[in-house]
Amino acid sequence: MLPIIHHRLLLAGMAAGLFLLMAGCNDTVEKENVKQLPLVSASDTIPWRGPASTQIPVYSAENGKDIWYGYELISKTSYYLGPNGTVNQISNGMNCQNCHLDAGTKPFGNNYGAVASTYPKFRERSGTMESIEKRVNDCFERSLNGKALDSNSREMKAIVAYINWLGRKVEKGSKPLGSGIMELKFLDRAADPVKGKTVFTGHCARCHGDDGQGLKSPDGKGYEFPPLWGPHSYNAGAGLFRLSRFAGYVYNNMPNTVSWHNPEITQEQAWDVAAFVNSQPRPSKDLTKDWPDISGKPVDHPFGPYADTFSEKQHKYGPYGPIAEWKKEHAAKKASK
Repeated sequence: MLPIIHHRLLLAGMAAGLFLLMAGCNDTVEKENVKQLPLVSASDTIPWRGPASTQIPVYSAENGKDIWYGYELISKTSYYLGPNGTVNQISNGMNCQNCHLDAGTKPFGNNYGAVASTYPKFRERSGTMESIEKRVNDCFERSLNGKALDSNSREMKAIVAYINWLGRKVEKGSKPLGSGIMELKFLDRAADPVKGKTVFTGHCARCHGDDGQGLKSPDGKGYEFPPLWGPHSYNAGAGLFRLSRFAGYVYNNMPNTVSWHNPEITQEQAWDVAAFVNSQPRPSKDLTKDWPDISGKPVDHPFGPYADTFSEKQHKYGPYGPIAEWKKEHAAKKASK
């Protein structure tokens, strides 16, 4: 288990209210001059927290229009790009911030803290150097079970502008504490979907529904609480379909009233509910081009072939310790040759 940090987060002051763009707004209309507040920097003990929307540059400032639009696309993806999107219809109705909480700013909330500082980078899943644009489109095709954006489109440029703005104070090449998702300690047993169903009923169904299909937003164009399985949820190629990703995510964030330093469930429960949710039906995805070097597959990637001899079932549910140990030993042997 990662050590729990007992320091309090230092939070930037919040200006009153959220200031949102509306679809189709007149580009000549300027945003009111929102007061710029100091950012909270991450350190060895203080997790990174992204700036609030109230800190986005004014609409007339350099890149201000793109950053605002990028924020809108992340927070209300379905309004613009969902099944009834006002710009295009290329995604499943979920919003990016259904997985990247608080528009990608929440500590350990699958945030964007290290994206600008670490991309472009080599990713073993594709076996290539990937740009931010490629990473964004992975989310559209996997987590939003949709189609890729044109990399030269206004929408892609806006999303990248917003992500780069969020990470502008993070040193290039660094990954601040609290970015992405927390790595949880492996269980010494397989994660149990049966136990996970009990966890889901007691902690998750209140928001996501007994059937896991979520709760639509009042305007009907997105989800206040997203579907966790079924035809409108993320597909089998999404990062959250790996149990370690889902478990770390829910442990620090779910229900969405909790935070990384005040979890409602235990790590063991997080693993089990991840097993339950990811045992439910969801859209498929062609993964034949993923991990061209199969030795680089994560221990919890649930689809073979593998470089090791462990079963798909063990790769999906664990226990992962023996697989991790095998990978470590074989990496050492390979390095010694």
